[in-house]
Amino acid sequence: MSTYDRISTILVDRLGVAQDDISPEATFEELDLDSLDLVEFALGAEEEFGVRIGDEEAEGLRTVGDAVALLETKGVGAATA
Repeated sequence: MSTYDRISTILVDRLGVAQDDISPEATFEELDLDSLDLVEFALGAEEEFGVRIGDEEAEGLRTVGDAVALLETKGVGAATA
């Protein structure tokens, strides 16, 4: 499973985002996620990928693609599934 697919699963399962609304270009604002939702997303991503996402890193995320890029710079990817 790709990093993008794993992030999509977090958004759907933990935050109730509709799968059809998720795309790499979708902003978290467009997905109706507030700051508490973003904290929940970051916690879910940390659990799923076994990495730490700092507060400043989380605040810099604007799109689903940003989250994929951040996690991939931390060395996660399909191989860690």
